Amino acid sequence: MQVIPFLICFPLLCAVLMYCIRADKVRNVIAYAGAVIIIAATALLVMQWMMGGRQPMELYVHTEMVNHLILAGDFLLMIVVTFLCFRYKKYLICLLSIAPTILIAYVELAGPELKEIAHVRVDYLSILMCVIVGLIGSLIVVYAVGYMDGYHKHHTEFQDRRYYFFMILFLFLGAMFGFVVSNSLLWLIFFWETTSVCSFLLIGYTRETEAINNSFRALWMNLLGGCALSVGVTLYIYSKGQDSLQELIRYGKYLDERHVIAFAVALIAFAALTKAAQMPFSTWLMGAMVAPTPSSALLHSATMVKAGIYILFRLGPAMSEKASGNMIALIGGFTFFAASVMAIAQHDGKKVLAFSTISNLGLMVACAGVGRAETIWAGIFLMIFHAISKSLLFQDIGATENATHSREIESMHGLLYRVPKLAIFMFIGIVGMFLAPFGMLISKWSALRAAVDESNILLVVFIVFGSATTSFYWTKWLGKIISPTHNAVHTNVEDITQKSETLSLTIHAVLMIALCVLFPVLSVNYVEPLLIEQFNHSAEVIPTAVLYTLIVIILLVFLVPFLADRAFKNRRTNVKLAYMNGINVGNNTGFIDSFGEPKQLWMSNYYFTKYIGQKKLMFPCQLFTLAVLIVMMARILGGVF
Repeated sequence: MQVIPFLICFPLLCAVLMYCIRADKVRNVIAYAGAVIIIAATALLVMQWMMGGRQPMELYVHTEMVNHLILAGDFLLMIVVTFLCFRYKKYLICLLSIAPTILIAYVELAGPELKEIAHVRVDYLSILMCVIVGLIGSLIVVYAVGYMDGYHKHHTEFQDRRYYFFMILFLFLGAMFGFVVSNSLLWLIFFWETTSVCSFLLIGYTRETEAINNSFRALWMNLLGGCALSVGVTLYIYSKGQDSLQELIRYGKYLDERHVIAFAVALIAFAALTKAAQMPFSTWLMGAMVAPTPSSALLHSATMVKAGIYILFRLGPAMSEKASGNMIALIGGFTFFAASVMAIAQHDGKKVLAFSTISNLGLMVACAGVGRAETIWAGIFLMIFHAISKSLLFQDIGATENATHSREIESMHGLLYRVPKLAIFMFIGIVGMFLAPFGMLISKWSALRAAVDESNILLVVFIVFGSATTSFYWTKWLGKIISPTHNAVHTNVEDITQKSETLSLTIHAVLMIALCVLFPVLSVNYVEPLLIEQFNHSAEVIPTAVLYTLIVIILLVFLVPFLADRAFKNRRTNVKLAYMNGINVGNNTGFIDSFGEPKQLWMSNYYFTKYIGQKKLMFPCQLFTLAVLIVMMARILGGVF
């Protein structure tokens, strides 16, 4: 199974080349080739796994040399973080890197002798994550080649450091591959910290004051999670004398909540909350918006936040019907609701996507916390839909901003008739996340049913009202895109989207539609076996016959932008002048009032910023979730000791 070390090490080689080669054209060719090779290697991994009967494969038992290299990597990361903290005078943050590194080094060098385990495990869930990282992550690299060229043409105030940017992108992909196949928790910690440092470096790419501050906020929040992860792993190692993730899940599933393993699971789940940007740690993901769009697409769809979700899905069986599961479900449900409310008040497209990401991640976290087969079924599909649609939407927002010089939702009025290609991509991305019956809707329904079955009233309330507010902000955005406009009001915009960007956007759109069509097949042949592997049984959330009916519905929905564009072209020459309490200026953009003064007419959504904006709600929401975490962790700790 040599393809696994290749998937981890090859992106590292690409990263070195990206940094060393300063000729843009040569570096772009290597980026394209690297992305294609990663996709091909991922496909080869899937084929080998399928040829092996789709059974879990546990590999690499004797890895002494690799263990030493990973320990050296831990210290290298600590040195990098410490250096940058001192450079920017963020002295206390470096302690969050030094403390867990020293702890893990002590455990490895002076701790108990560890039982031999397979350090790598390939199963249904890790294969799914490899496909998401390999395919979506590589497409983001392809998109970034064209985007970053336009980015630096429009933002000449920033130093062109594309060699650095692409280096971090490839490092991120390699770290994620290592993360999702690691069965050794000591290996997993190293890749965890690597993703934290990579996200920190990407967010601070422009080196503006805001970018630096936001990058360090992301760093300390994720390093805090790393500290919890290190303590949890240490407790587990001293309790059982091994560092196998699979054995931790097995122990957590069957041992009493008063056992120290329960607290170790809770600490690792807490760490996953920080990585998944759940409240009170959501602000780091909002701050990531200052980075170039490919960074946002990568962090929100294929890498950073999905690492936290992956761990929680792994721990789902161990948290089911336990205090740690109740804590995770409550935090996730509240984040789903609160973030969707705050998304209503956003008029910047990237901020809407960011709050939507936090909200959707909250629903996935809630599914993991409930820890039942049907909620993991829902969470898996939500993760798949979310990975594709969010990558598509972030990339499309970036291309739209380059073409229209704005990412404001209000400036997207009639986008379907001004930049049809980008508008159709945007429509498909929103529909895939919002209207697809087997995306958000079924996931919410499944989680809601499980919450009702467990009489979890708070979670029921959060899911119901979170679903309603989600519908509100997506509907506003969709309405803006497909609302007709007039030639005199909005002239056609020059679409400057480059070929590499269009290629990535097109593949994403095709994947989204294909996912909708093949949903029942994927459910029967992949997700249900995944559940059997985790829970020893599967769950039919919705009958297959109903799923095929929903396919027909969603395919009809995808026809809306094409029909709307055609209808508008047929009626655009027959524009009627509206009465505007004055003399219409002749193109429905304004009127002359009774004093002879011209008045501009604006049609705008209302955003309730004063009532439910981020500044109004974020802090009290953080206080509530922080209180929940403190109380629940104290309860778990008290039960153990």
